[in-house]
Amino acid sequence: MADKSVEMPNLDISEEEYNFIKKFVGCTNNDEFITIDDWVKSSDISDSSDLLLQMDIEGGEYNSIINMTDSLINRFRIMVIEFHSLQDLWNPHFFSLNKTVFDKILQTHICVHIHPNNCCGIHSQFGVEIPRIAEFTFTRKDRIKIKNYETIFPHSLDFDNTKNGSISLPKDWYKSTHRVEGLSH
Repeated sequence: MADKSVEMPNLDISEEEYNFIKKFVGCTNNDEFITIDDWVKSSDISDSSDLLLQMDIEGGEYNSIINMTDSLINRFRIMVIEFHSLQDLWNPHFFSLNKTVFDKILQTHICVHIHPNNCCGIHSQFGVEIPRIAEFTFTRKDRIKIKNYETIFPHSLDFDNTKNGSISLPKDWYKSTHRVEGLSH
């Protein structure tokens, strides 16, 4: 775990059972930030271990992922990443940044689930609905055995993040009229 905004994680387990660094994850190393690559290198983790990434860093995910080496990203068996500011996909510069991040992830992983965070609602533009914040779950391609689309949302394991009204994944995000990389709909 890494988080500059807290002194220690609030966990009911011994400190020997987890690794915590009081820094934000980012695209550089200094007193405030650490890159994911350097964070993993500084941890007591075997170089050949599969890893799990759970990331919610309030917009810093884009630069952090772009900065991550391909060899490290391929070590993550599962990645759960909350992406912020998705309503800005209409901005060409943000779209380019977002596309670079997703192209990098999708080289080695498949998106297996998207859960809109109901904290900030849905942005609608040109008839397209975009959750402002959504949590994406990716699984490394070598771990996938079944390849088909889910068509019922919310999923039974989806839960609201706040007491605001519920948000379902907009149909534009999962309903497909064509086959993609051998996936059926």
